[in-house]
Order: sequence, then C-alpha cells, then structure tokens
Amino acid sequence: MAEGFIVGFEGGGDRPFPGSGLSPASQRRGFGRRRRNRHGRGLRGDVLPPGLPGSRTRADRFEDLVAESAERLEVLWGQPIAAMVFSVELLPRVASLDFAEAAGGPVPLGRALGATPRHPARVVIYRRPVEQLAGPDLLLPEIVHLAVVEQVAELLMRSPEEIDPDYRPWDEDR
Repeated sequence: MAEGFIVGFEGGGDRPFPGSGLSPASQRRGFGRRRRNRHGRGLRGDVLPPGLPGSRTRADRFEDLVAESAERLEVLWGQPIAAMVFSVELLPRVASLDFAEAAGGPVPLGRALGATPRHPARVVIYRRPVEQLAGPDLLLPEIVHLAVVEQVAELLMRSPEEIDPDYRPWDEDR
C-alpha cells in the first residue's frame, strides 16, 4: 500500500500510515464533500440555476398555485383566511378514496380540517387528482382555485359563490 492512505480499525479509529506526516483528519475526504463519485461519473451540478423558471418542479409550481389562490381569497376575506394553513398532498388517503368509491362520487380534490385548540384550520389540496382533472396545464390554475374555494367554503360554512364571486362550478364540457 502507498503512503498517505488511512486504514480504519474497528477498535482503534483511523491511523495514518507511517511516514505520511499527516493527521488522520487531514488525510481523508468524505464522500459527502466530493462533487462527483470516485470514478468521476457522478452528478456535476444543477442543470439549471435555481433562479430560472425551468428549475422548479411540478410540485413546486402546484404549491405556488395553491398559495396564489389563498392570497387571492385573503384579499377578499382577510383574517379568516389568514388564520388558515394551506398545504398540498400528493394523493388522498385510502379511506377517503374508499368512501368516495362506495358513495359513487368522484375522487376528492381536497380536504378541509377545522380548527382545534392546538391547531389552526387547515385546507389540504391533493395534487394528482387536480392535475388529472385539469388535463392541459392551461386549466390547472383555474381548477386549483376552484378546489381551494370549495374547501374554504366548507370551513367557513358558506357557499363557494359567497367566498369568491368569480366562482363557477367545474363543468367537464368546457
């Protein structure tokens, strides 16, 4: 073996080879600090810089749509909407899907959870069912907003038309 390599022993820790003159900490470089793997074929870096639009994932863009919809409703309603927490989940829980199937209804697009003493009211929008319903990306912002409005209306116990005057129920014939 060549000088300067570190050999690890189970009980004794790392010891440099004799004559290397280096401490064990200065001799090794962990895999986490390397940019590429040991054969030079690892990831080189981001394809696009983080500031460009193409660097955002579909999940990130969907979360932005939910946030924009919540901000739009906050302008209309103020504090009741500001007190709510809006989040995104990939799919509904299996129990929700089973209930929808048994009732003969569509897959839920979201869920509204009322406030408790420990947690604020919460609106959850399911990303995959909304994306499936939207089809082309041009309709996605509209359907996300409809789903958010419906869940907020359920929490505030009002009609969706009252929550957002521009609300029009989704019609698949559009």
